[in-house]
Amino acid sequence: MKTAGPLRRPLIEWYRRHRRDLAWRRTRDPYRIWISEVMLQQTTVKTVMPYYEAFVAAFPDLPSLAGAAEEKVLALWSGLGYYHRARNLHRGARHVLERHRGRFPRTLEAALAVPGVGLYTASAVLSIAHGVPLPVVDGNVRRVLARLFALRGPEWRADAAFYNKADELLDRQAPGDWNQALMELGATVCLPRRPACPACPLRAHCAALALGIAEQLPEGRARRAPVAVTVAAALVEEGGRVLLVRRGEGRLMGRMWEVPQTSLEARGLPDLARELKQRHGLDLVPGKLVARGRHAITFRRIRLEAYSSRLRRRPPVDPERFRWVRPEEIAALPVSSITRKVLRGLGSPQLPLELQ
Repeated sequence: MKTAGPLRRPLIEWYRRHRRDLAWRRTRDPYRIWISEVMLQQTTVKTVMPYYEAFVAAFPDLPSLAGAAEEKVLALWSGLGYYHRARNLHRGARHVLERHRGRFPRTLEAALAVPGVGLYTASAVLSIAHGVPLPVVDGNVRRVLARLFALRGPEWRADAAFYNKADELLDRQAPGDWNQALMELGATVCLPRRPACPACPLRAHCAALALGIAEQLPEGRARRAPVAVTVAAALVEEGGRVLLVRRGEGRLMGRMWEVPQTSLEARGLPDLARELKQRHGLDLVPGKLVARGRHAITFRRIRLEAYSSRLRRRPPVDPERFRWVRPEEIAALPVSSITRKVLRGLGSPQLPLELQ
């Protein structure tokens, strides 16, 4: 069994020399670290960077986020996906303002009581911002530990065992740097495929490398098979404006604005007119195909088809359910990624437009 001693110095030295210069690493403000950790869940650093900059520019401190309207928060999150993260962050900011005078809690118990904050987020914020000796386990850390110790078998398919292993290795004098070093190693060197083992500061200690099984670890969890889905959208234009509808409550893009479209359970065009009448009370006639493309949401692989459509009857004036907007006004609204793709393509002379 390897001890932590021989691992810490080379990894920390490597991290301090090679770590990426990221905006959230230039601060010890727990609020900003919290935002970055929430954004980085299931999202790449490259994607997050512009969203993070815009978000902290709009909400530079916790009270400004707590006092903002949810629609503004979601508008700045639009395109980043997994919108429940933004709602939980907003709710969490209000909780911290009310219960902790606007300061992120310094204990694990209090941090876990903040809406939307789980063990990973709490441990990351507390260790990085306040030096609390707590281990973190994300996908990158799991991969590094699995390879370093050649961890295999049913026990190593759950997070609990990895948390115990991470706690054994934790540098309690510099937990923030240690946790970030493990994550950075997994993100830039110990990659899921074709890891850059010659560049790894821990290569001399890596059991998986010695056994020639690095790319086989960590052992995979059962994943839900991807499901092919066709979504048909109705583009209704009037005077340079496009009709948007608001989704109902729900975890998946709840309360977001979108071009009227079929549900993920529908068949696309054959169900378009019927579903929009049932879901939104819209009476319309789909016309020609004007855009098509692909999109992914969780395990679904979506084929998107957008049809120029004509209303038989205008919807009622109800700004909570219907809005007529110009393309340049979209940035101020919380809209789905599919809708952004469709509206970006409206001015293209190439029809039907292949959306990316």
